[in-house]
Amino acid sequence: MRVVSTAVPHRKITHTLRSLLYSQRFAPFLFVWPFIVTFLLFFAYPAVNTVVMSFQLVLPGDVRFIGFENYHKLWNAQFRQALIVSTKYTFWTLLVLIPVPLVLAVFLNSKLVLARNFFRSVLFVPALTSVVVAGVIFRLIFGEVEGSVMNTIVGWFGIPAQKWLFHSETGMLVLVLLASWRWMGINIVYFLSALQNIPKELYESAEIDGAGVFDKFWKITLPLLKPITIYVLTISIYGGFAMFTESYVFWTNNSPGDIGLTIVGYLYKQGFEFFELGYGSAIGITLLALILAINIVQLKFFGLFRKES
Repeated sequence: MRVVSTAVPHRKITHTLRSLLYSQRFAPFLFVWPFIVTFLLFFAYPAVNTVVMSFQLVLPGDVRFIGFENYHKLWNAQFRQALIVSTKYTFWTLLVLIPVPLVLAVFLNSKLVLARNFFRSVLFVPALTSVVVAGVIFRLIFGEVEGSVMNTIVGWFGIPAQKWLFHSETGMLVLVLLASWRWMGINIVYFLSALQNIPKELYESAEIDGAGVFDKFWKITLPLLKPITIYVLTISIYGGFAMFTESYVFWTNNSPGDIGLTIVGYLYKQGFEFFELGYGSAIGITLLALILAINIVQLKFFGLFRKES
């Protein structure tokens, strides 16, 4: 009886696998394929499908192309209200969450501040808090009853009790306060990391030339913080227009007069409450184009596309 040896083919397979693993040409592809597959499945495919769906009527049992009809439907009073609310929210959060963390980071970076590590930790803690929990606490603080915390405080100054979440101005104030409370620590960390990379020799040279505290801040600190400031600005614009959870916690997407309706809230309502997934996709693509356009304009304004000499 003839015995067929399997040792030689086995050695060949092992040798081939080892050659692939140690090959400078194929090994990189071998190690990155999990990322490529994940990217294609969970990012590229949904993104492309969303673009396609934005030109379709997508209802249970009825999917067909309808051209630009979903985009034509966008010009209505409710979408305009959502656009105004998201724009106002983004504007006010940018106004608070860029200059204030920058100044606080400068103070917390100074050796003259006592217990600065303690204050750094305290300011970062809100970022670790669930937005739902924080939103519920803020709802209690800004409740409409006379005994709520804020109505008690304003009562000390002779101001009558307010229905904070029933008016557009006070509702926006509560939204911006919640965002500022949560994200202040994150932005401080960004600015602190950039401040600690500024060479101390620059400040020492400026002091020798007679520069004061404000001169050093305006002529050294601010210019060298420009890259991180632009980064914070970019992610803050995205965060502002993409805000949804805070508004949902306060009004569950049914605010009086739509004072808390954001673009993402409108998308959620159309896509998941009314099941108009094609229209919801058109809202999402419009939001993406809006954020992209604003960020391209601000990056061009700050000279990010200029070629370095």
